[in-house]
Amino acid sequence: MRHSTMELPPSIEKWTKEDVCKWLITVVKVHETYADKFCEEEVSGDSLVVFEKKDILDMGINHGPAVKIQFYLESLKEGSQHESQFPPYVKNWTKEQVNQWLLQHVRVYSKYAERLQEEDVSGDCLVCFKKQDFLDLDLKSGPAVKILAELRQLYKKPEPTLQPILHTNTDQKESPKPTQPEMGLAQAIAIKQPDSDYKTESKADKMVQKESEKAQLPFQKVSEKEGIQQPKPQDLGARRKVAIVTTDIPKIPVEIKNILAELLKHDLKEFHFHLQEYTESKHKPISKSSLEGKDTMDTTRLMTDHYGSKEALQVTRDILKEINQRELARQLEKNMGPLEQKSLSKDILKKEANQGDKLKNLLTCGGNSLDNYDHFIVVVNKSSPEQVQYLQFLSKLKPFCVLDFDPNSVAPGGLCHSYRESRVANLHTPSQYQGQTDSVIKTLNLYKQTSWVFCNGRHGLDGESNKELDYRNWLRKSCKDVEELVSFICNPDVLLSEGSLIIFLLLSPVHTEKDPVFDIYKSFIKQTKEESIITICDSQGMYEKWRELVQEKCDSDIDQRSIYELTLSEVNGTVMALGPFNQSSERLLPSSGSSFVVLKQKDEDLLTALDILCLNQCENTIDENSSEFHDHRIRVEKEFYKGGKVKWWNFYFCDKDKEKPFVKRDKYENVKKMIKSQLRDSKDMCALLNLFHHPGCGGTTLAMHVMWDLRQEFRCAVLKDNTLPKKEVAIQVSTLMKLESEKPFPILLLVDDSKETENPHKLVNCIRKAVEDDLNMNMDESPNCKVIILNCVRSHSPKEQYKQHNTGPSQYITASLTQEEQKEFEKKLKELQETHEKPENFYSFMIMKSNFDEKYIKDLARNTLEKFDYSSKKARLFAFLALLNTHVAESEISLSLCRDVLGMKMIHWRKDSVMGRMEPYSNFLIMDTVEDLGGYKGIRILHHSIASACLEELERSYSLRVSDITMEMLHCDLFFSVGVVKHRFMLSIQQMLIERQRKKDGDEREPFSPLIGKIHEDQGRKTVQEIFVKASSRFVTSASIPQALARYLYIKERDFPEALQWAEKAKNIKRNPYTFDTIGQIHKSNLKSNSHREKQESSRNPEDLNTNIQIANNAITAFKRAQELANEKDEPETEAADDESEDRKSYNVNGYVGVLEIAFLVFEILSRLPFFEESDPMKKRYLQSFLKKTIPITSVHKEDNEINNRYVEIIKEHEQFLQSLKTEVKDIFELLVFYFTNIKANTSKLDFRSIVSVLFKKYVALFCTTSEEIKKERQCNHLDLEIDIEERRLFLEEKDADTFAGVLQHLDNPEIESITESYAFLQQQQFINQKQKTKETINYILSNIVLYLLKQKSKHVKSHSYLSALLLKTLQEVGLQYPFPDPYYLALLLLWPSPGQENTEIVTYVRAIRKSKRLILSFRNRSTIAHLYLGKEEGLKRLVSKRQLDENFEGMRRENLAQLWRNGDLFKNKAIINRLYRVSGTTEQGEVFANYGKVKIPVRPAFIASIRSGASTEKVSFYLGFAINGPLAYDIQYEN
Repeated sequence: MRHSTMELPPSIEKWTKEDVCKWLITVVKVHETYADKFCEEEVSGDSLVVFEKKDILDMGINHGPAVKIQFYLESLKEGSQHESQFPPYVKNWTKEQVNQWLLQHVRVYSKYAERLQEEDVSGDCLVCFKKQDFLDLDLKSGPAVKILAELRQLYKKPEPTLQPILHTNTDQKESPKPTQPEMGLAQAIAIKQPDSDYKTESKADKMVQKESEKAQLPFQKVSEKEGIQQPKPQDLGARRKVAIVTTDIPKIPVEIKNILAELLKHDLKEFHFHLQEYTESKHKPISKSSLEGKDTMDTTRLMTDHYGSKEALQVTRDILKEINQRELARQLEKNMGPLEQKSLSKDILKKEANQGDKLKNLLTCGGNSLDNYDHFIVVVNKSSPEQVQYLQFLSKLKPFCVLDFDPNSVAPGGLCHSYRESRVANLHTPSQYQGQTDSVIKTLNLYKQTSWVFCNGRHGLDGESNKELDYRNWLRKSCKDVEELVSFICNPDVLLSEGSLIIFLLLSPVHTEKDPVFDIYKSFIKQTKEESIITICDSQGMYEKWRELVQEKCDSDIDQRSIYELTLSEVNGTVMALGPFNQSSERLLPSSGSSFVVLKQKDEDLLTALDILCLNQCENTIDENSSEFHDHRIRVEKEFYKGGKVKWWNFYFCDKDKEKPFVKRDKYENVKKMIKSQLRDSKDMCALLNLFHHPGCGGTTLAMHVMWDLRQEFRCAVLKDNTLPKKEVAIQVSTLMKLESEKPFPILLLVDDSKETENPHKLVNCIRKAVEDDLNMNMDESPNCKVIILNCVRSHSPKEQYKQHNTGPSQYITASLTQEEQKEFEKKLKELQETHEKPENFYSFMIMKSNFDEKYIKDLARNTLEKFDYSSKKARLFAFLALLNTHVAESEISLSLCRDVLGMKMIHWRKDSVMGRMEPYSNFLIMDTVEDLGGYKGIRILHHSIASACLEELERSYSLRVSDITMEMLHCDLFFSVGVVKHRFMLSIQQMLIERQRKKDGDEREPFSPLIGKIHEDQGRKTVQEIFVKASSRFVTSASIPQALARYLYIKERDFPEALQWAEKAKNIKRNPYTFDTIGQIHKSNLKSNSHREKQESSRNPEDLNTNIQIANNAITAFKRAQELANEKDEPETEAADDESEDRKSYNVNGYVGVLEIAFLVFEILSRLPFFEESDPMKKRYLQSFLKKTIPITSVHKEDNEINNRYVEIIKEHEQFLQSLKTEVKDIFELLVFYFTNIKANTSKLDFRSIVSVLFKKYVALFCTTSEEIKKERQCNHLDLEIDIEERRLFLEEKDADTFAGVLQHLDNPEIESITESYAFLQQQQFINQKQKTKETINYILSNIVLYLLKQKSKHVKSHSYLSALLLKTLQEVGLQYPFPDPYYLALLLLWPSPGQENTEIVTYVRAIRKSKRLILSFRNRSTIAHLYLGKEEGLKRLVSKRQLDENFEGMRRENLAQLWRNGDLFKNKAIINRLYRVSGTTEQGEVFANYGKVKIPVRPAFIASIRSGASTEKVSFYLGFAINGPLAYDIQYEN
């Protein structure tokens, strides 16, 4: 327990009474009412210092807070920083939880526990107690010593589980006895609750118990003396329930029969179907056979005999609502008389007597675990700090989003503030949910972290949008945004209604319908099923008003879905007691010196990309002696050996039972040694190890097994989200490395199912940079500063790929077992036979045991697919799965989509319903949880080889080809309608059609996907084209499908005209570098084909030349446009690139290279013309001269014949195009030389470089063989001034100061004075060229700034006001469309506002910088450096150069100084802090703003890691640097 004095005077005696109050609230953290007491009693510091506990108690303060205050006061007087000897969680206990611990774990006398609760002894008070404090509360020495001893023992034990206490509500004594109103049937029929060991009493229970206790008082006195055992409270409840007996009413069966008679035949059939599935009763459902052929009378008799009359009534009503016969349900209620309603009202007392079970059922669908729902959405209104302490259960729910109507929620004591102490929540406004669905999900980090949405203002932030509004203004200004937010949440593209539960948590009353919370309730019931909404109210009175509103305005009875009799403490305890218990209470990570640290839940929430494996994974989650643990083990093992993904549990079970170890593949030891040697011997900060494996041969399982066994030597994690940017993953890995540790700890990261080895290389580079930026050390200082990436690469030829892979350590594993491995699998089968029924049906395991025997797999497929009927829905669905699982790795069809395909329209699903419907194929199927989109359940075939064998069997025995199944999938409308999981499924279908695999003998790819390749081989062009045409009609917004068809037509069929049509269609869908490049590639291929054919032909046809020049012109146009688009912005790599050999990862220069290739094809074609033949030197010179524009085509010497004359006509027609090629080629060569020299190389650039090198040799051979041209002399009479001007410009060029960037380089060069003088001279001259004048004026202003920073007293330096005026004049001349950022950069330097100023123009200049177009590759997505920084002075003095900052570190080694800049530690230096000005700002929607009054100036973070993901709106401060692409924020600090 560390105490801080905040910002209080150092001596207590000097504290004012306000200081005392502040200390109590901020340091001691007592309630404000207690602090106010001290203030009222005028207790200042000199009084406080002599206070004792008795003095505090005399002020009316309860014993618990008094002990805490006295404890803190003593520590303060002693100047000690007392370390608590108790676990941190104890301090977070409420007084109720202290009471629970004392009774359930210490087992003290209940009156002692009650005494402590009465005196407000919460956990933070309890840890301050000494023995005397207990004695002062009338506890005896024995219990006092025992309590203190038990407290000290807590560190050695797991955190105790606390169950809510059954107690008599004292409020009941004071409230008047409630009268029972007459209830309608709708109110009376309550949800039927199963019996449970754990029960929470309602107020009705307490009343009954109270009366019973009075009757038993004499007996109690005797029993206390003689030790007679008392009946348990739940026995009492059971007795009371038995005593409540109601009689069946003869009228009920008649009413049921009459209502059922109203149903049509197919409605009655649907009623029967739901009746046989009804599970809301303690009775088993009526069997299907009993209902066959039954009419309404027989059905009524069956129901009343089976359930009893009254419950039959409830069942009838429930099913009528389920099948949407709500009018009949209402009629049934209306027709019942007062007698029936009264008798049923007694049942509500019985059924609502245990709302704890009801709450549990509502949250778990009748189970014990919260994982029955994928997502929770919480709507909450205003709360008080007293309520917030009982709302920790929200942390357990981890809501998808919280719609909060309390503007103070984020302040201390608020619900949002409390939640964020233990978990991550990003703070949003409703308007942030507007836009493209995918974009919103990505920007707001939905599914990964809770989104906390402030729906009626947020205090603590300025601006109109953050103010709390009354209902009238909220309705007009905010309601629409919140309704659109509700619409977004309920969109099936975001959340499936069946997997989501909406919780209205009402903590303050909703008095009238004119309340934003009620409006949002109405919005939800418009968008989703009412069954998906439950209500939890803080009090029964509050609930009654809410129920009336809903009943009156929405015509809906919410009793069955509402909790209102439990206290918030009881709600909290009930939810916290629910599963899943899939994590240890304290998850541990290894740390330096064989120690370990606790992984906090909040830290884990932030690491969204990583699934972290802890030291104590799976420990202390389920009682290992319980049947629940045994069942869990059987279930997990069965799922894995059947074909499910391996879980950490599988290794844990084998570790617990050493007699039955996990089967190790032979390569296990090799992979383990490879990892350990990298840790021990490698100097590399981040190493990439590849494990190549066949699909389904256990590669991933092997990698996870190794990771499990190395979890003490590494902090281990699996990359679970491959879609995140590599930089963000790298930052999270770096964070994990140093989490809770002073020294870094090595990381082992598993990257699973990667199809590329290049992508992890990018990740390696990002991790290296992130670790270097984040940790101020090098490898010599810390050998543990290492990240090892184990990259599992799925491959169809792992051994070959292993042999070719020479960039780092690697291993491979194939679908072939050694003799030793086969023995291990035989042994494991015998073990499984001891514990599992029919392990022979664990097909994935049996396939490996059979050593991947093809005959075994084919026999399985043949036997299972016997009598396969493709016309049935289940057979079609199975065929779809077989096709998909064969051709797309990690593919599945979602459970909800399978239900739709099978036509299952039930509301209450059973998990095995789909599997039941899929018999006899379900033995081949398994259900997985898919992590994407927040997690959903999907179905797939157990093993890749089974899926493949099934496809072969369908073709062999049933003549069902893959093309037939593909067309059937594309024909199914259901797959292409809206839905959150259908999007992923559609992507899988698209991937199946277009994704190409690597060739076995190299890095190149196959020309087409395996599916298209097979269909082409088997059936040819017609079928392939039909499939692509159908797919194109389905994927109307995807350019990839028509693009792939275009590639197929020009590569396989050489049908260039039709290929061009499809390429044009792709371009019209999406105009990006890829689609234009495809068009260029088709023309290039066509031109090559023509050129090759013409070489073989002996006769000449001039019209061929005309055609070829037109093709070349079209190709160059396409390539130029592709290049323009590539230069404009970096396209996201979502579409397949088009190239004959390889996907091109970068389009930076692809268009330029395409233009070069076409130009040289044209040169080659021209060089074969009779009068340009390359073999004849004279004719070759004619070609050179013509292309250099020195002679027209008419001046070229040639024979006068019809063919040559036609050639001349054609060339003359295209003369402008042909003569532009040489200049264009020269410009591109210069540009590419600049590109290759200045931009860091990657693989694609190296490939391009070799192509360009070959073409440049051709250029030299064609154009550089003529004699040197004679230099022309220039006449110089009377041109002294012009010569002077020219000399100055030559001087600037010589000093590399004729450009803006060149001047900026002279920040530490004394020659800047001469440079400034030269620019001053040029400023005095008359300019004819306005562009040159503007450029030189801009450079002149910058040279003055640089000179001032280097030599303030130089006579050539102009004042700040003069330079500002000159700049403003220049800005007026150039406007906001100047192609270079230079003038706007100067505006940042000279016109940036001072504190208190509001210069709105500066925002305009920042935007102008961002829009400025560069001659070559833009800075838009590149890191830039700030040369100048914002200081605390005024005028030019406030500009501080990087050199001036570096001077504070004289004597430091250069690489160490560079490290300070990289990790941002430089800004923690005192001299830097004193020199630079810290700017206040905000982060909004992922962007940073500098705030000057009401002006928000956009700035960029200098380091990506400094901004939290999730687009949360927060207050920040930072230092400002000025870079050429705009202001940069350094050392960003969050206020909270």
